[in-house]
Amino acid sequence: MTRSRLFRHENRERSHHTRRVYAAFELAYTFVDFSAALCFVAGSICFFYESLMTPGTWLFLIGSVLFAVKPTLRLIREIKLVSMGDTDDVASRLDG
Repeated sequence: MTRSRLFRHENRERSHHTRRVYAAFELAYTFVDFSAALCFVAGSICFFYESLMTPGTWLFLIGSVLFAVKPTLRLIREIKLVSMGDTDDVASRLDG
């Protein structure tokens, strides 16, 4: 798999199944994005109160982890979409 095959629009439009996979990953990506933003807003509010500093810090950490999940989801999605179109490559490796 070469880098040039990743992140191509054609990968998601190849079939009904690839469109469904793309849509599922987009829903997950949006959920993670929204959750991360919510953690940062809640964490920011917590910092207004001395007694909530520790929960605020945890919310910032969770939000940061969620933001790290976003590009991971995109990469996994693209690898899955590319692999869904590699049937000829798989067949040639099995014949060899």
